[in-house]
Amino acid sequence: MECLEKPIWNRYTREELAKLTVKAPNQEIYTKVLKNFDNVAKPIDGLGRFEALTARIGAIQGTENIDISKKAVVIMCADNGIVREGISQSGQEVTLAVVRNMADRKSSVGKMAEYVGADTIPVDIGVNHKESIPGVLDRKISLGTRNFRKEPAMTEEEAIKAIFTGVEMVFECKEKGYKILATGEMGIGNTTTSSAVTAALLNCEVTEVTGRGAGLSDAKLVHKQRIIVEAIDKYELKEADALRILEAVGGFDIAGLAGVCIGGALYHVPIVLDGVISMVAALLAERIVSGTREYLIPSHKGKEPATERLAKELGIEPVIDGNMALGEGTGAVMMFSLLDIALSVYQDRTTFSDIKIEQYERFSHK
Repeated sequence: MECLEKPIWNRYTREELAKLTVKAPNQEIYTKVLKNFDNVAKPIDGLGRFEALTARIGAIQGTENIDISKKAVVIMCADNGIVREGISQSGQEVTLAVVRNMADRKSSVGKMAEYVGADTIPVDIGVNHKESIPGVLDRKISLGTRNFRKEPAMTEEEAIKAIFTGVEMVFECKEKGYKILATGEMGIGNTTTSSAVTAALLNCEVTEVTGRGAGLSDAKLVHKQRIIVEAIDKYELKEADALRILEAVGGFDIAGLAGVCIGGALYHVPIVLDGVISMVAALLAERIVSGTREYLIPSHKGKEPATERLAKELGIEPVIDGNMALGEGTGAVMMFSLLDIALSVYQDRTTFSDIKIEQYERFSHK
């Protein structure tokens, strides 16, 4: 796929998807941004990981003149058939209610995004509601996924369509001048789908990566974990590839966010990840299109137990340790504000010569 080519999902099969390649971010720009930071009148590496993250954004954009002024959070909204098995406190009607609030900018992420100057782009990729929701982009694949306890959550065609819905969103956003995007989601039951996908991708014990979601009792948590174990065994997911895992136990929101991550890599747009659901989507994206993770920016370490394992596998370090579990893209939006602050030091840098003191030197340590 050429970088400026608009993606059309039905051009792609499993085999074509596997052929996608991404170009690595510009390492020369990365190094140049770090050197520019060294010239700022501050201790060497004084902004810690924010210096490396800023350099990463520059490398992705291909310029030392970094611009993240126009930003948005893409929120993939979908229902999950596994909710019928009683794995959550609430039903699918809550998905619709929250999505409507997102459209009116009344949800948590809408208020936070407005405060930091970011746009919210809610996308109906699979809400179990037949009518279009005003203020929400209609990219519906189906009225939610199927109950994966009974049958695979989606078909291969649906999974690929959902992935390329996310890729297309990045293309459209770049065409509209957005410089950086964040990932968000909404869908009751999606901590179950994300835990199932994580356990299968990492081939680890389900109990290690499955938490209480929005607040399950001990008995409900055991029930949730048992259902995931059954599904992994039923579909033989320990030996399956990423796309097959997604089809069997994933969600349309996860698939769409995987596409956003891939789109970021294809179109050189930095993607700020939210919590566990965004992170498992990112790992899916990396397994499907190698090199995607180089275009991702971490935000926060959430409450769900899978977060730490996913971050390690992706090779990223979340910056915010706030024990958050709100979802919607709220942690990523918080990260927007921190990136803006770090970039302000870089863009309007005061040099050592400006304040007439001797510049700090960088020494190598043996």
